[in-house]
Amino acid sequence: MTQINQTRDWPRLEPLQTGARGRCPRCGEGHIFDGFLAMRASCEVCGLDYGFADPADGPAFFVLCFACVPSVILTLWIELQFNPPFWVHLLTSLPFLLLTCLLPLRPLKGWLVASQYVYKARQGRLVDPDAP
Repeated sequence: MTQINQTRDWPRLEPLQTGARGRCPRCGEGHIFDGFLAMRASCEVCGLDYGFADPADGPAFFVLCFACVPSVILTLWIELQFNPPFWVHLLTSLPFLLLTCLLPLRPLKGWLVASQYVYKARQGRLVDPDAP
């Protein structure tokens, strides 16, 4: 990108607003994703290199904790309460499980990437206590 874009002072944007929409955490205009969950190499508007971003398993962890557990509880409740045939689970439990597990992945990943940028998250390092 141009030198102007690299040295410009960018306003602080809220990670929840930019990340959940899949927008660049620096300019708020470009896109983070190239596909459903694949990260772009850089922003097409401001040139921010997304090499810093490593949300790892964070989105999957949050979805597992907050979406999968209630989905499994609903499935078990339906099974124990009504003892339905298998096809009922295919029409109720499976769509609910897919919706609650797949839909939040992209906004959560975007939020984590934007948060890493805004809060300047970096890899942890050990500090030598004897270093000046």
